[in-house]
Amino acid sequence: MHHDRAQLVPANAETIARGADILRRGGLVAFPTETVYGLGVHALDREAVRRLFAAKGRPATDPLIVHVASLDAAAPLLRRIPDEARRLAARFWPGPLTLVMPRSALVPDEVTAGLDTVAIRVPVHPVARALLETAAIPIAAPSANLFSRPSPTQASHVMDDLAASIDLVIDGGPTTVGIESTVLDLCASPPAILRPGAVTPDLLRDVVVSTRKPTSAEAPVGKADADAPLRSPGLLERHYSPRAPLTLYEGRDALEALARDARAAADAGQQVAVVIGDEDWMRLAEELVAVRVVQLGSSEDPAAVAARLYAVLRELDAAGIDLILVHAFVPAEGLGVAIRDRLRRAAAGRIVS
Repeated sequence: MHHDRAQLVPANAETIARGADILRRGGLVAFPTETVYGLGVHALDREAVRRLFAAKGRPATDPLIVHVASLDAAAPLLRRIPDEARRLAARFWPGPLTLVMPRSALVPDEVTAGLDTVAIRVPVHPVARALLETAAIPIAAPSANLFSRPSPTQASHVMDDLAASIDLVIDGGPTTVGIESTVLDLCASPPAILRPGAVTPDLLRDVVVSTRKPTSAEAPVGKADADAPLRSPGLLERHYSPRAPLTLYEGRDALEALARDARAAADAGQQVAVVIGDEDWMRLAEELVAVRVVQLGSSEDPAAVAARLYAVLRELDAAGIDLILVHAFVPAEGLGVAIRDRLRRAAAGRIVS
């Protein structure tokens, strides 16, 4: 079903019907969700799932999230539906929350990295919902990008990375949340947040009495065993990374250190970009003359920062920047925990604190 280049089509009833047909027949279709663009395949078609891993260059140890239209639609994929899942679904689905639950034998090992659990999400984006309802199949969909690159928040990002290896890209405009879903493991006791996202621990605590904190929010995960399956997507130390080396500056004197390093690199002839908060600009304006400055937003509005984050990293790559220096200006609370998590992984250990 393969073409030389994916077709990019606007989202409408006709293209959604075409996408659904391609998915049912084992093809690869990229589509918008509220978080980032997903690369979808029929979750129960082993061959299609293998093609998805090959297209992304994704290791088989990294499990996929299966998207369904409702919790009831997930029932055949699960050995049982935990009580907390019903309460969480009533509150947060459709939305940017993924639940890890005990899987049934129906789900191929390729989807779950061989684990006895499966990650399930009900997206809220109208195009994703229409695709799920029209195809009437569970759709396994990681982010529609090359593995370890920043996730795509616009259809053009998908084309940049994957045009040569997938069938169709449905363009539904920029995504609204901009970072991947929160992943909550309901097979752990108490439930554990494996990946932070827009559904924050405080929101979850209203429904699930206690949750374990993600270790990744405190420190990047260590060198995981390369062959061991991961409990969730988004757990690798290097992830969401632009091509240019990215250094993250955290802590009290972060801005001064960032400005000093940016000036030194620019003086040495490097194309440098700094990514800072709106509030930082007042303090740095005079200092950064020979440096490309990107204001990512205000620390008061983490949702806007999250929505722009990956697009900015991709723009800097496209501009041929040699070095990206980022100030961690959003406080690490609420959605800020997820923003910090993505930046730390993008930095892959290059953190100045």
